[in-house]
Amino acid sequence: MPAGRYKSRSMRRVYTKLPGSRVVIHYKKRKPSKAECAVCGDALKGVPRERPYKMQTMAKTKKRPSRPYGGFLCSKCMRAKLKEKNV
Repeated sequence: MPAGRYKSRSMRRVYTKLPGSRVVIHYKKRKPSKAECAVCGDALKGVPRERPYKMQTMAKTKKRPSRPYGGFLCSKCMRAKLKEKNV
């Protein structure tokens, strides 16, 4: 019987096969929702869906695109903002 904190579906069940051909259940936290564009609310491409402890160890270049407003605006909104800025 799992401990009470693992009974909730907020924990993800991962079936893991052990060397002795026994299958056990490991409980892991679920991934967070996708990062969203600040203007249109569309999902951002190039931004990983990871928990904060994994994002801390990740390189900065892997966390967001290396374009202007990368990781904050989607490419469509970024283009519109740059056009608006130049005009």
